[in-house]
This record gives sequence, C-alpha cells and structure tokens, in this order.
Amino acid sequence: MERQITRVGIATVVMLLVVFAQLNRLQIFAAEEIASNPANSRRLLQEYSIKRGEIITEDTVTIARSVDTGGRFRYERRYPKGDLFGHTTGFYSILFGTSGIESAYNGELLGESSVISMQDIQDSLFGSGEQGDNVRVTINSEMQRIAREQLGDQGGSVVAMDPSNGKILAMWSNPSFDPSPLASHDSRVQRQGRSALNPRSSTSPLINLATQRGYPPGSTFKVVTTAAALESGRFTPNSTFDDPISYDLPQTDATISNFSGGTCAGGGQITLELALTISCNTTFADIGQKVPDEIADVAEGFWFNSAVPFDLRTEPSSFLEADEDNLPRRSLSAIGQGDVVSTPLQMLLVAATIANDGEVPRPRLADEIIDPEGIVERFSPETLGRAISATTANTLGGMMRNVVESGTGSSAQIPGVVVAGKTGTAQTTAGANPHAWFICFAGPSGDDPRIAVAVIVENGGSLGSEATGGQVAAPIARALIEADRNINGW
Repeated sequence: MERQITRVGIATVVMLLVVFAQLNRLQIFAAEEIASNPANSRRLLQEYSIKRGEIITEDTVTIARSVDTGGRFRYERRYPKGDLFGHTTGFYSILFGTSGIESAYNGELLGESSVISMQDIQDSLFGSGEQGDNVRVTINSEMQRIAREQLGDQGGSVVAMDPSNGKILAMWSNPSFDPSPLASHDSRVQRQGRSALNPRSSTSPLINLATQRGYPPGSTFKVVTTAAALESGRFTPNSTFDDPISYDLPQTDATISNFSGGTCAGGGQITLELALTISCNTTFADIGQKVPDEIADVAEGFWFNSAVPFDLRTEPSSFLEADEDNLPRRSLSAIGQGDVVSTPLQMLLVAATIANDGEVPRPRLADEIIDPEGIVERFSPETLGRAISATTANTLGGMMRNVVESGTGSSAQIPGVVVAGKTGTAQTTAGANPHAWFICFAGPSGDDPRIAVAVIVENGGSLGSEATGGQVAAPIARALIEADRNINGW
C-alpha cells in the first residue's frame, strides 16, 4: 500500500511539474503569440479595456477617439469627421481588425510595448483601465476639407506634401468611407457596414486611391523622361528635335500623334523646353528611343518598381524596360502610356523630388506620438536617396515653371507665387474617357518651394472626353496651393 501511495505521489508531482512547466512556457515564450492573436478573446478584452489614444491632425482636430460604453468591451472607437479622414485613420474593429493609422500605430495607440505578458493581461482585465498614447498626423484639417471640396463628386485623388520634409499635408480620395460602422460593438452593424463597402470589389471605397491604385500617368511622366534626357548629358533645354505631325512607332505600322492632331511648333524643329511646355508627344516618343536605359534608371531613382516606404500600405508603381525586340514600348513609356503605371503618391514624389533639389523625400503621415506627459516621439525627416542631380532638378524646375506660365498648365497660375507643374491627359482602357492629371510644386518668389501637389481626376470627371489635365486637375492643385499659403502665411 505504501508503495502504491508513493507511486501515486510521484505521479502527481510529475504531473504538477508538467503543468507548471507548460504554464511557465506560456508565460515566458508564448505570451506574445497568444496576446497578438486577434481571435484570442482575452486579447480583445485586454485591448478594449484600454482607452485608446486619439488620432489628431496637425491643427489639433480630433479625428479618432474612444468613448466608455460601460460594456464588456469597454471602449468604442468613434470617428467625428466621418469619411473625411477614412483612409487616414482607417478603422479599429472587433470583427475586421485594423487599417490605416489605427493599424500602423496600434501599439502606440494602446500605450503598450511590443511584448505583452500574461500578467499584463490579468492586470488589464481586473485592474483599472489604461490610457494609450495620441498620434498626431501631418495632415491639416482645412487642407483636407478643401481637397474634398475641390474634387467634389468626381472620382480620383488629391495629395499634397511639404517637399522639404515629406510631411503629407492633405490626402483625399473619392470614394472614401466612414469608419464608424466598422468600429461599432454591434456585430450586425459591423457586418452591414462592411458589406455596404463591397470589400471584394476593385472599386471599393476601402481602397485608398492615393496609395493603392495605379493609373497610366500620361504626360506627367514626361517630367521623368526630361530628367533622364538632361541626366544623360546628351541634351539641354535648347536641344532641337524634328517636329512631325506624327511619330512612326518602330516595328509597327502604328503612329503616335500630338494632342492637336498636327505639329507642335509648325513643323521644322522644336526645342526640348518648348516640347515640355506644350506637351509634344512626338518629341518625347523620339527621346524614348534615344535614351531608354537612362529613362529606366531615373524612373527607378524616383522609386518606380518599388513600394514607397510610408505609414500606410502602398502599391508599387511600375516602369518596364524595353529591349530591342520591343521598341514601341520605349516610345509609349516615354509619354507615360503603354505599361507605365503610377499611384498619385508616386507622381507626388516626382514633383517633390524636383522641388527638393533631386533628393527623394520620404513621405510621412505620423508626426508625433504624445502621452499625457508630453511628446514621446517626434519623427524626423528622411530621404530615400537621390534620383537626379541638383543641377538637373533646378533646370527641370525652370522648364516646369514655363509649363504653368506659358503652356498647358496655365490654370495653375497664382499671382505672386512661383508654380512649376506638368499636365497629363492619360489614355486608359478602350472606350473609357482619359484621366486628367496635374503635378506641381510651388512657393514664394525667390524662396524654396513650400508645397508639392498631385491630382488625378478619373475619366476626366465632369468634362468626360473633353477633359484635359490643365482644365480639370490644375485648378484643384491651385486651390490647395492657395490654401497652404493662407494657412502658413507665405
């Protein structure tokens, strides 16, 4: 009997040791995995017991906050500005997780470190609530409101940046969405809200057109082609080219025509500077054959073919090199057609880089992390490398000023402000109206540029097939420049 008791005792001790070992493993090694599993109910209860930090704009407008419901999931997220900042804040949802700033800075908003112990979970469940940190974004609420107002019911995107530091000043895409239904604690409301957004559709309002939708950039890409021509050392603004009615695409019977259907400068010869000013297709189709490798290199310097580092998810813009077996691609790509695809954020970077003396500013949406005692972290400006030389950037900037002063971008003119830009009217799928583009940068005369802007109006917006970038997109950019000037007093 004593021997049996001893055996039972030993077995019991062993079992207890196994249990304690497993608990210890969970405590030390598996706590982070358990805590980070969205399906883990204790994790959800722990998160929703914390008063999540606010998301606020550059001008201290609250665009996401938490309210105490007194329920099992204590705090519920609210978005006071509705769809105005939907793509910026994203959503914080029990059923559907997180997106936007809510996702990118989830840990900071919860006020937690990257590792949550089992004890932390117990303390949160049975102790008093915790307070997360606030996240201040770089967007100005008035700039954002004007971007929405200017685009109106037209599909597309408006993005603005300070080219000296990469701060995003406005980022509006239409359609947008109100995150509040997705943040409801009523599961029925959450599901209905998500279903209404048609998340599986390529036209879902959940898609941020500024960062996740690629478009043919059309003639705005001629800025990249011009930069490559200048960087090659073979061309200057005064270099001359033939001025035919149309350009014969090599290896095909097809031609590239100019927007007017005729020559750009009356036949004879045309300078590179004038070709950019009036957006001459035949000139740039020719340049595409002369410096194809340089165009590919400069495009990649501007971050084509790579996902741009940003607080939010970005889709890479693409530029495909063309070998000797595909000469037509060289000419089509040089005018921003064919296989060239760009997000509005990417074309904003092109304009901002030229304004920033050829260095690519890293775009930033979060500016500061703030706790109740003050600023925890302030983000510093970064660059993503040099795309072109300062000399090329300055020369190209002067050529882009001519586009606004005497060319296709005249609708962006502002008295007392130096505006440099490029229009684009991009052909898209067969039977669809072209997209209207405008990219630019601007600042006070004799001083550094203060703002860069990219605008795309899908399918020409209200003007449809009659639209051009100069008519439709340039006035929107002008309104953003004027707003920034009024807000910041330059």
